[in-house]
Amino acid sequence: MSVDEHLYDVIIVGGASAGLTAAIYAGRQGLETLLVTKDIGGQALLTDSIQNYPGYINIGGLGLMKKFQEQALLYDVKILFEEVKEIKDKDGVCFTVKTTRGEDDSCALILAFGKTPRDLGVEGEEQLKSKGVSYCAICDGPIFKGKEVAVVGSSEPAAEAALLLSNLASKVYLIYKLAKILAPDDLITTLHNKENVVFVPECEVVKINGTSSVESIAVKEKGGEMRNLQVQGVFVEMGYVAKTDIVKHMVQLNSKNEIIIAKDCSTSHPGIFAAGDVTDIPYKQVVISAAQGAIAALSAYNYIQRLRGKPAIKGDWKNLPEAKKTEHTLEL
Repeated sequence: MSVDEHLYDVIIVGGASAGLTAAIYAGRQGLETLLVTKDIGGQALLTDSIQNYPGYINIGGLGLMKKFQEQALLYDVKILFEEVKEIKDKDGVCFTVKTTRGEDDSCALILAFGKTPRDLGVEGEEQLKSKGVSYCAICDGPIFKGKEVAVVGSSEPAAEAALLLSNLASKVYLIYKLAKILAPDDLITTLHNKENVVFVPECEVVKINGTSSVESIAVKEKGGEMRNLQVQGVFVEMGYVAKTDIVKHMVQLNSKNEIIIAKDCSTSHPGIFAAGDVTDIPYKQVVISAAQGAIAALSAYNYIQRLRGKPAIKGDWKNLPEAKKTEHTLEL
């Protein structure tokens, strides 16, 4: 590749326990690391009580993931809040990760995206991602301070996002298809006591309007009537879905579309590693995902060291896959 092109040592896809731990370990090894994710925390945000993570008797998922993020940032890890649209080989030795913003290259990949926030699936959403459409109230909420926003979703995460945003935005529309939002009564009561929170039940968003940024949303009521709400931000809280289609042409998947990994978290494709809920490991726990993230990062480091012709971390690496053989000379 051209010496003028920027090349990350490793790109990590996913911002929950596996991806953030991988970022910590990659950063500590001195690797130039980019973490790409739609949100921070993933499914851990769905619980306010984690009681089986070592070192904490009881901690909320949000609190734990924020600690992970803060620690990753100590090691100069760059975090990009974008959705990955495509992953491909570049000249047989590097990888290109394409997001809604552009493209970034690396010589190793760690797939740790677990389950990805579900899209709303309406006109205007794709064009306005990162331009007012967000999937992480914690990440992007401060951007909308003093503005009017909408939260779309029928479950507890949507209610929690609305509560968080109520302390930042001038008005928060909470839009959900059901007659009653599925959240604890005390949380609903707290939201009802917020003067700037507007409940919009039995409605669905059918279009997001705007050119360079979100300007309004079209909402369809139960009876079919349509109305527009003037908002500058739309926070989608529709749950999570596994999206391994973007890598099925590169790595081996099992019948559940999980990525098959070896004990060092390597995949069937040299230079690509995987960790967390996206893998075929049967136990889907925060602590296990974090452990896999650490293994994947150390394995990626060894892979890069071999590409550079330098020693890997001490240990028995005889069974690890060889780095790609290439005529290219990498100056990493």
